[in-house]
Amino acid sequence: MILPIVAYGAPVLRKVAKDIVPDYPGLDKFIEDMWETMYASNGVGLAAPQVSKDIRLFVIDSMQIHEHMEEEEKQQYNDAPGIKQVFINAQVEAISGNEWAYNEGCLSIPKIREDIIRGENVTIRFLDENFVEHVNTFSGITARVILHEYDHIEGKLFIDYLKPLRKKMLQGKLNDISKGKIKVDYKMSFAK
Repeated sequence: MILPIVAYGAPVLRKVAKDIVPDYPGLDKFIEDMWETMYASNGVGLAAPQVSKDIRLFVIDSMQIHEHMEEEEKQQYNDAPGIKQVFINAQVEAISGNEWAYNEGCLSIPKIREDIIRGENVTIRFLDENFVEHVNTFSGITARVILHEYDHIEGKLFIDYLKPLRKKMLQGKLNDISKGKIKVDYKMSFAK
């Protein structure tokens, strides 16, 4: 089932999400719905708070980006082939490497894209959908997508990285998004 994406302004996007346990009600169906929602909205990552659940869960498929990259881009971003992965109860252990800018967007903040600076590598501890623990280091675009989605479960948005003046310049557009004054080609829900 395709779930509505929560728009900027909804309180759930600013909450630090809670850990979940293996018997979380309807978890398998919820993960399936998250994949379906992410693909239906042309996303490469989706966090539970973006579909109104304040739990520490996100999904990413950076293979989609990798498929469309030129060989020189792959080398420039030090990118591996990409991954399709569920992250549950994730905790970032380290961010390393050179910082670099990349133009990011967010399904909850449609039609706004900005250059965001992040580290090139992330080491993260997480559980997969079978609650098997992993500690992996990811690089390049995959690391960036993970960090973007991880921010969602920490109550942060990519616009929080902008300089105050730039954010102030975007405030009108952000207000329009929170009021539902925006057209997108995927299902959204707006704060009342």
